[in-house]
Amino acid sequence: MTSHATEVDLEDLLRRALEATGEGARWSTDADEMWCRLTPLSTTQRAQGWKLHVSATSASAPAVLAKALDVLLREGSAFKFARSLEQVSALNSRATPRGSSGKFITVYPRSDTDAARIALELHRATTGLAGPRILSDQPYAVNSLVHYRYGAFVARQRLSDQGLLVWFYEDPDGNPVEDVRTGRYSPPSWAVSPFPASVPAPPRTEEAPTGPVLLGGRFSVREAIRHTNKGGVYRGTDAITGAPVVIKEARPHVEADASGSDVRDWLRAEARTLENLAGTGLAPEPVAMFEHGGHLFLAQEEIPGVPLRNWVAEHFRDVGSERYRADALAQAGRLVDLLAAAHACGCVLRDFTPGNIMVRPDGELRLIDLELAVLKDDAALPTTVGTPGFSAPERLAGAPVSPTADYYSLGATVCFVLAGKVPHLLPEEPAARSAEQRLAEWLTACEGTLPLPDGLPGMILGLMKDDPAERWDPARARTALRRTGSPLPGHPAAGPTGKDPGDATAASVAGIVDHLVESMTPRDERRLWPVSTMAGETDPCTVQQGAAGVLAVLTRYYELTGDPRLPERISTAGHWIAARTDTRSTRPGLHFGGRGTAWALYDAGRALDDRALMDHALALALAPQEPTPSHDVTHGSAGSGLAAAHLWHRTGDPRLAALVADAADRLAAAARPEPTGVSWPVPAEAVAKEAGKRYLGFAHGTSGIGCFLLAAAAVTDRREHLDLALAAGEELVATALTVGETAQWPAQAGDVPTAPYWCHGSAGIGSFLVRLWQTTGDDRFGDLARRAARAVVERASRAPLTQCHGLAGNGDFLLDMATATGDPAYRTSAEDLARFIVAERAHRDRHVVFPNEYGDVSTGWSDGSAGILAFLLRTRHTDSRLWMIQQPG
Repeated sequence: MTSHATEVDLEDLLRRALEATGEGARWSTDADEMWCRLTPLSTTQRAQGWKLHVSATSASAPAVLAKALDVLLREGSAFKFARSLEQVSALNSRATPRGSSGKFITVYPRSDTDAARIALELHRATTGLAGPRILSDQPYAVNSLVHYRYGAFVARQRLSDQGLLVWFYEDPDGNPVEDVRTGRYSPPSWAVSPFPASVPAPPRTEEAPTGPVLLGGRFSVREAIRHTNKGGVYRGTDAITGAPVVIKEARPHVEADASGSDVRDWLRAEARTLENLAGTGLAPEPVAMFEHGGHLFLAQEEIPGVPLRNWVAEHFRDVGSERYRADALAQAGRLVDLLAAAHACGCVLRDFTPGNIMVRPDGELRLIDLELAVLKDDAALPTTVGTPGFSAPERLAGAPVSPTADYYSLGATVCFVLAGKVPHLLPEEPAARSAEQRLAEWLTACEGTLPLPDGLPGMILGLMKDDPAERWDPARARTALRRTGSPLPGHPAAGPTGKDPGDATAASVAGIVDHLVESMTPRDERRLWPVSTMAGETDPCTVQQGAAGVLAVLTRYYELTGDPRLPERISTAGHWIAARTDTRSTRPGLHFGGRGTAWALYDAGRALDDRALMDHALALALAPQEPTPSHDVTHGSAGSGLAAAHLWHRTGDPRLAALVADAADRLAAAARPEPTGVSWPVPAEAVAKEAGKRYLGFAHGTSGIGCFLLAAAAVTDRREHLDLALAAGEELVATALTVGETAQWPAQAGDVPTAPYWCHGSAGIGSFLVRLWQTTGDDRFGDLARRAARAVVERASRAPLTQCHGLAGNGDFLLDMATATGDPAYRTSAEDLARFIVAERAHRDRHVVFPNEYGDVSTGWSDGSAGILAFLLRTRHTDSRLWMIQQPG
């Protein structure tokens, strides 16, 4: 963005407009980090209706706002606008969700009549100015910046069937309807549009076409590969040659800068690069560039194969660790040669990543998605667009074009191929450790579960040095690969840092606790602790992502350490939750439901000897539950029953034993006999799009349900509950897939194996099987649990850090194995996983935080530091696992 654009203050434009019109007394104004909002003082806002959106680019936004204010300040309808040009750029970036992109100004008309009039006036006022099409809306007219859609005007949220908070409006009968924001205009059938129907529907490339879609009069679209805000990528056929092609689309004004350049210019640059590389075999051959419907398209040769990112996951899954190690080493050599060849052709790639490299069926590599590549004769400007973790830090900060940035990307890509991951190193405050030091610590952590060939950690560190001038070039990297087997003189592999890994774990535990203690906000009505909402927002009191998950871990920490800061915090948190939980009715499930919250509250009250908390927890546990067709642990009967079983063990209350029996009987009635055991298909009334799926994992399927039934049998002393748990175990035996010495499972029967996490994979399934083995003595279950543990260990370097999908949940399973078998090797493996987690920590003053799967910071149980803390505590204290019924030794 050029300097003259950043000098424009959008809020100052508003102040001047209010002064010039004398309308300031009519409006209430407030702002947050993203929006500036104006509400008329004399009218009441509607809850829902036809809303207007006006788009703009960062260059046109000042003019668009000035023209729009001339209209809106005369009206009596509330509106908001993005408060800075940086926010406008963010709304128009390629990474912005398609349902949110482009919405610079939002207007909430008082009536449908007002909506139609204001839309026409805004259209006339902004005609000729630049802005992207808003994909969730209908344009008011061809090439208009004004768009409309039906939706909620006020922030009304409700819990969906999946336990996530969603925006909603009401249908004419008063029933809630989720206000879904997608990249497609889809108004409710009963909402009558007050606007003229003057814009024809665009060509349907958004979904799998029902008939052939012909682009540019030549290319027939077969399917969409992906859709992003910048446009789609499609597979098609060249009608002239019959050859398969890939067609890339660039939408006008996305990633537009102050000069007017946008992703269409990126696509033109990619075409020039492909022409420069034509005939080299390094990249697809260009076919044609053309416009269609105002969008720019580039057709190019389709490269058979899979993206390197997919190859890394799928090849490891299919061939096992030993074969993969050899193939990955060969792939590392091909990556070095590929980058060297591109540089020899005069290309600086600027986005050399596993997503932009294709692996052909013969194993050879090809470059794809060269939109950021620069030819040596191009006068290319720096760009901050890139891929975090793979793009050199200085390039993401706007450094001039340099091949040394590609060296960094080569090192990260080689690391990804060899280890399955590049660690996500969040910024530290203050930045006391260099990125190079932190990467070296993570590579050292690999030694426990994934010993890299001698010399390769040093090569990765050499390519990814902090100082661009010191980075290894491809020639030096190639030499290192040839010498694999012995460390390079003067550049040893990442070795021990001289610190006891246990010291780092202890410091991390202390830093997590400091963060949880000091980030608690009891005066906040919505959230007690900060959480990530990247995967959706849950009830603020639940285990999954709410206060109950954090409370349970802090209670456990207090019981183990006696930290004097915690009684007050635990009491405050417990009563905050109690004030927001209704004992008249609760939602089912452990992680998303009321009884999981009751579990945390009861244990907190017990630790503090707080009878009021314990009484509230018991009332919450005994409250009637909303009817549920769900069977699983997270949302359904098994989770409710598991929490009731825990509380029965705590209290001996026969009413809780009756709830355990009731949940077990419900599951017995819903069980479907299978040729090899039993399953619990997802009912259509639970989640329609999941109907009939037979999940196997702990969170949503057979193993979690079986684990509850095993616990229920101990409470009810009824043989049919134990028999049903055994049938669940038999189903898992029959569906296990062994690769080498590992046991893996698909998410649902008949699929390919999934990652070995708690939610769907080996860690969660093994957690049930080891308990079934302890109960029955059947060595088939014990053997599969051991093989599941092997799968967890082999994939340690590839995993995120958290409980639901990552190392914390995997490590808890390994500690279960250590307890059940008495084999100290499992504890050693769990400690290796802890070192991986600790190596990705980030220090924020005295606090320690971690990235979740999305690179965000969260305190939650499933995706954040609470779940990580629970596991790290178990590596240092012999203790039972949270949210599980302790089995007899």
